[in-house]
Amino acid sequence: MTAEPLPLTGERTVPGIPEENYWFRRHEAAYLALAPHCAGATVLEAGCGEGYGADLLAGVADRVVALDYDQLTAAHVHRAYPRVGVVRGNLATLPLADESVDVVANLQVIEHLWDQHGFLVECRRVLRPGGRLLVTTPNRITFSPGRDTPLNPFHTRELAPSELDSLLRGAGFRVESLQGLRHGPGIDATIIDRQVEVVLGGNSWPDELLTEIKAVTADDFVITEDDVDSSLDLVAVAVKP
Repeated sequence: MTAEPLPLTGERTVPGIPEENYWFRRHEAAYLALAPHCAGATVLEAGCGEGYGADLLAGVADRVVALDYDQLTAAHVHRAYPRVGVVRGNLATLPLADESVDVVANLQVIEHLWDQHGFLVECRRVLRPGGRLLVTTPNRITFSPGRDTPLNPFHTRELAPSELDSLLRGAGFRVESLQGLRHGPGIDATIIDRQVEVVLGGNSWPDELLTEIKAVTADDFVITEDDVDSSLDLVAVAVKP
């Protein structure tokens, strides 16, 4: 039986929707870049959302456990992605034993959390020594430049690169890499603003823009250590000593 798609709420990205393709591919690019860290590992995706990322990681991992608090989301992931184990629980108190996983993946989630430090401490608890924490989050300048309060109603605190670095170190991690995701040469720099204008204006999607969005692939994004401060998303790999 085919799983019904999750409704669009603005809080998560859903694959297979033409208007969402830019955001889906942008997130997919990060999963693809981070997947090698999950090869042969026991992986917890803390905050799995729709589940497509957990399923992608399951293609290389030994085992993937997808965790989400929302009951509808957890049920969807269970139906849609049978090779992923699903647990419903709160990210503030991860329902896993100490030192029980090799990798914790947390992509586009930490900006939604009220107690970011407490969550990272929980990630450190469930990781085995030498285990890795994979984090992506919007660079603060992407959506809320010059602001302490995010414009996105689903975000509690957005981070600059130095702030993410400090958070990870403060929770007891060693930061192995901190990179930035940005547009490659095939994407027009105005594509985000033009999408936001349509959504905020309540207008129909212009055919030209929709065609442009549908053509975006994960390969249209690059992840690099160059000029991380101006990147769209932050991509961090941290290690539990």
